[in-house]
Amino acid sequence: MTKTAEREQRERTRRRSLFAGTVGNLVEWFDWSVYGFFLPVFASSFFPLEDRFALILAGFAIFAVGFFFRPLGGAVLGSYADRHGRRAGMTLTILLMAGASALIALLPTYGQIGVAAPVLLTLARCVQGFSAGGEFGTSSAFLVENAPRGRRAWAGSWQQVSVGAGTLLASVLASIMFATMSDEALAVWGWRVAFGIGAVLGLLGLWLRMAVPDTEAFTRTRDTGRVVRNPLTTVLKEHPRAALRVIGLVAAGTALVQFWFVSLPSVLTLHTGVELRSAQFAAMLGLALFTILQPVSGYLSDRFGRRPLLLFFAIGSALSFIPLVNTIGQTMSSVLVAVSVSAVLLAAYAGSLAAVMAEQFPPEVRTAGISLPYGVAVAVFGGLAPVLATAMVARGSFWVFQAVMVVLCVVSAVVYWRMRETSDFAQPRAVAAKGFSVDEPLAGLD
Repeated sequence: MTKTAEREQRERTRRRSLFAGTVGNLVEWFDWSVYGFFLPVFASSFFPLEDRFALILAGFAIFAVGFFFRPLGGAVLGSYADRHGRRAGMTLTILLMAGASALIALLPTYGQIGVAAPVLLTLARCVQGFSAGGEFGTSSAFLVENAPRGRRAWAGSWQQVSVGAGTLLASVLASIMFATMSDEALAVWGWRVAFGIGAVLGLLGLWLRMAVPDTEAFTRTRDTGRVVRNPLTTVLKEHPRAALRVIGLVAAGTALVQFWFVSLPSVLTLHTGVELRSAQFAAMLGLALFTILQPVSGYLSDRFGRRPLLLFFAIGSALSFIPLVNTIGQTMSSVLVAVSVSAVLLAAYAGSLAAVMAEQFPPEVRTAGISLPYGVAVAVFGGLAPVLATAMVARGSFWVFQAVMVVLCVVSAVVYWRMRETSDFAQPRAVAAKGFSVDEPLAGLD
């Protein structure tokens, strides 16, 4: 085979891998997001509570518990992927996620089996959280390591595109079902259909992932004997500042994504009285804009660097969050304006995220290095955001939640400002001199 033919074959494999990683990740996040969108209609099936605030708060408490299993999943599954390969890790995560969705779809209600119903729901959500914790780091490493030279952020942005697209698909499904089904049908069996669809889609993602090879970065690491026995221990001993940096990178972004695109409809029905269907539709449109803009953000990040876009997100969000929330009234248009502005800001964050996290760690610990600190940040900041928002609305102190979000944006802005630039754009001469590859990471930034 000629060098040209080999190059073309490598490019075809790269494109197939990017497609498989993106679609598989989409399915994972569809399954994860269905819970948040359908919570208002199935909460009464699992909790014997009359108060609507208490019902939704109980459901979001389980939502948060699932988030707190993400660090564990990141530690265990991230280390597994560093030892056995990115493809092996992604295959395992999608099996866990789809299996948990199938279990939720079939769960008996509280009226049928009593307290066992919310217990089983919690266990299924914990499995989904465990899976999601390993999925993010593994798929991020897989996509970035399959990137063409100089396009790591663009390739990595498809990780976040698939997160947005999976969440958007769940949102579209929820919007259609809310608009076409009666409240009784939704509460009795409609939500079960949504979880069942997620389980079936998991089979598609599994097939796609099993059909592609592992990344060259992992293959080279394995062939050169650089696979470490305990990747997580290596991360904590040799790259602690990089791990802490990842938490700071993610803190504000994950909290705002969960607020604007997942929990907003439920929170707004309590806070402003806006109709659930209208809020859901507006959030769906904002999420669509967020998803579409991410490859553009990834391209700009490769072209001009990671820090400018991340700072644009953090400073812009800190200045706009309170005014945007306070402009929301009882109309869909007011919700749409707020989520659209936030979508533009969050796209600047998400387009760079996978690449900038991967650039903190060497290949032999890259998945564990991303997964654990990312899981911690998402559990603490993303998982608690809906709970805090709902609780503060119930207490009549929603301003507390607003202040917390602004503080998180300021903290992340400081992290972005202090970190060194990791894109190829920042060091074109060095790249040209040594032929930089993601296999030779910019990990020595401490």
